[in-house]
Amino acid sequence: MKGKTRLFVGLAAIVVFAVLGLLNFKQSMTPYVTFAEAKESGRTVQVAGFPDHRNAGLDAAAGLFTFTMKDEAGDQIRVVYPGGKPGNFDQAQSVVVVGRCDGDVMEAKQILVKCPSKYETEGESHPGMESDTAAPASGTE
Repeated sequence: MKGKTRLFVGLAAIVVFAVLGLLNFKQSMTPYVTFAEAKESGRTVQVAGFPDHRNAGLDAAAGLFTFTMKDEAGDQIRVVYPGGKPGNFDQAQSVVVVGRCDGDVMEAKQILVKCPSKYETEGESHPGMESDTAAPASGTE
């Protein structure tokens, strides 16, 4: 009888820990959504897009880094991040922002910077973004 009780208690403990683990895992998952879905959801989500470096700035008094980003469809969203400018932001061709929308503003908890690949050609642009650099001139005449 003692062996069956131990087995039952052990299996019950495993089931409880498995359920708790799955619930925590589900809560920690943050889905990728479009800008429109982020504005409607009211919860923490991830959005991917292309930063507009020209209007990025740090408000030192408020401790906020702000910029706008576009998605592949050309939609824009303003991002507000409490903290400094992320490293390599100036070289980033795309970013992933984790946060929640308040109206038309994405309040970022985290900014993931996607730097250009060493395999991409210089001056290559992405959909929805204008290139800030001119293509290099050809050396032939």
